[in-house]
Amino acid sequence: MAEGALFLGVDFTSAPCARKPITAARGHWLATRPLPTWEVEDVLELTSFAAFDTLLATPGPWVGGFDLPFGQPRMLVEHEGWPNTWAAFVRHYCGLPRTVLRDAFRRWCDARPAGSKFAWRRTDRPAGSSPAMRWANPPVAWMMHAGIGRMLDAGLAFPAHRHPSRRSTAAGRIALEAYPAFTARHVCRQPYKSDASAGRTRERARRRRTILEALTAGAAGLDVRASLRPALARRIVADAAGDLLDAVICGMQAAHAAALPRFGLPRALDALEGWIATVPTASARPAGTRSVDAPRGRG
Repeated sequence: MAEGALFLGVDFTSAPCARKPITAARGHWLATRPLPTWEVEDVLELTSFAAFDTLLATPGPWVGGFDLPFGQPRMLVEHEGWPNTWAAFVRHYCGLPRTVLRDAFRRWCDARPAGSKFAWRRTDRPAGSSPAMRWANPPVAWMMHAGIGRMLDAGLAFPAHRHPSRRSTAAGRIALEAYPAFTARHVCRQPYKSDASAGRTRERARRRRTILEALTAGAAGLDVRASLRPALARRIVADAAGDLLDAVICGMQAAHAAALPRFGLPRALDALEGWIATVPTASARPAGTRSVDAPRGRG
C-alpha cells in the first residue's frame, strides 16, 4: 500500500437530506507500525445525490467502502429472468420502478414458507446482514436502487464484480461493498445507534465511544488502526444516529481489504452477487441453507 493512499468510507441512505445525509469519511494511509494507520481527515455530510456524485468524481487513485448492497441473490435474478451479468443487471435493476421491484420481491416471499421467505447472497450469511432484497426495515433494496447505478455511471471499478474486466485497478477509483455492523460486533454486540429520539441514550453513546476507541487502538478485527483529531472523535461519539461512526468503519474496512491479495475476495467469486469487504470467505455456506428471516440492519 502506497504511503498517502486515499480511502473513503460512505454510509449511504436512499433519500439524502439535511436530517439524514449520506456521510463520507476521508483520510489517507500511513505506513506506521505495528499496524498501519488510516488518518481520518474529515467526515462530510452530503445532503443530495448531486453531492454524492461529486464525491464519486474525486480524482483517483482511491479505494472506498460503501454501505449498500452491490448485487442481489443469483437465485432471485435468474428466477425473474433479469440480466445475469452484473453491469447489465445493475442497469436493468436501477431502471425499474420501485413498485415493480416490490411486486417481484413480494411474489418471491409469498411463494415461500415462513422461515425461508428471502433469497440470500452467499456473503450475507457470514456477514450477519439483511438480505439484499429486503425492501423495508431496513430498506436495503432501495439503497442499492438509489446508489449502485450512480456508482457505475461514475466509472468506478468493482473488483467483487470483475468490472471492468481489465486486471489492473491500480490507477482507478475502486468501490468495495462495506457493512459496518460486521466490524462493530467485534467490539460490541449491543445497539450503539438509533434514528429515533428514544434510542439516543447515554449507554449507546458509551458504546459508540468504546467502538471508536477499539478502532483507534487497532483492536476491532482489522489490520489497520484509525487516527482522528479529538474534535472529530467527539463529533462521532455525539452522533446518536451512528452515521459518522459507520462511515469511519466503512473506510477502515476498505483500507483493510486493499492490503490483501485480490482485496480478500473469494477465489470462487460469484461476480453477479459480489462480496462484502472483510467478511471471511471460508465461512460462506451454499445458497439456500439459512432458515431465519429476522431483519438485520446494514450498519
